[in-house]
Amino acid sequence: MNLKPVLREGRDDDANGFIDLISACWAEYPGCIMDLDGEVPELRALASYYAAQGGALWAAESGGTIAGMVATRPLGDGAWELCKMYAAADQRGSGLAQSLCGAVESHARAAGGTRLKLWTDTRFDRAHRFYEKQSFVRAGPIRALGDISNSIEFAYAKPVAGVVVERLDAAASASAEGRLAIILRDCVEDGASVSFLPPMDLATARAFWKRKSAEVAAGGRVLLAAWVDGTLAGTVMLDLAMPENQQHRADLQKLLVQPTARRRGAARLLMQHIEQHAHDAGRSLLVLDTRAGDPSESLYRDLCWQECGRIPDFAANGDGSMCDTVLFYKRILESRTAPNG
Repeated sequence: MNLKPVLREGRDDDANGFIDLISACWAEYPGCIMDLDGEVPELRALASYYAAQGGALWAAESGGTIAGMVATRPLGDGAWELCKMYAAADQRGSGLAQSLCGAVESHARAAGGTRLKLWTDTRFDRAHRFYEKQSFVRAGPIRALGDISNSIEFAYAKPVAGVVVERLDAAASASAEGRLAIILRDCVEDGASVSFLPPMDLATARAFWKRKSAEVAAGGRVLLAAWVDGTLAGTVMLDLAMPENQQHRADLQKLLVQPTARRRGAARLLMQHIEQHAHDAGRSLLVLDTRAGDPSESLYRDLCWQECGRIPDFAANGDGSMCDTVLFYKRILESRTAPNG
């Protein structure tokens, strides 16, 4: 039986273990070849390599064998890079990868970092799924390394400190579908009236976001995400696909914050940012609806949205009872300043 790995500081004398681990991981993917001294000579003294850059290195040791590793280094402007993250095949699904990633995130935050970035080979699909579960999203262009393995890499990133709202482009939207599906499911299960009834399965939720990602890619939708201390926990959308005679307006939809992340100001910040994006898109009138009596109704009123009507028995609740819906609108001022956060 494998011993539970112990996470400790990495050392230069871990070199053979690091090299064996990385070689085994690369061997799972056709075409990934290690040219140790030609392309990755730093593996022979990896602790010194990262220490010289102000970074850190961790090793996960199990029974005298290196079972996992990860490193980090500062990039400037509050950003830190997550590097050299690998877990042995027999450790996958054990929680080791989360521990490795968490070590980097905690280190970066303690050092005053606000953002994590990483590069991952386009062939490493298992790694992509893991990073997306940890609230990373695709960020920026791909890069070609020109190495013996013909490596092409995706960039991923996420904020790690406080409450931060960012707009997701087509690639980021697609990579966030899994996290957004969890947020939608959790909100529906918590009783939110957002077009679905509980119980809601993740496949249904993910299919919904896949459709919305396609609309983002087509330019008909603005999608924002909110991170709370490194976890993607909230979202809101702006539907720009209006009829020909209504190009001055947009519909605000699906303001969602995961129940465990509420009361941190994420919903308010999402609303402030989406209004700015509406203004930037040339829209002067916004429209939304919400279930009467929900906390969101008070939020909208506090943000100066105007009630323009109420429809009784508009939708069903999870228990089968009917609920009223309140319609709101807001005119966007000519000049706006982007919100902080």
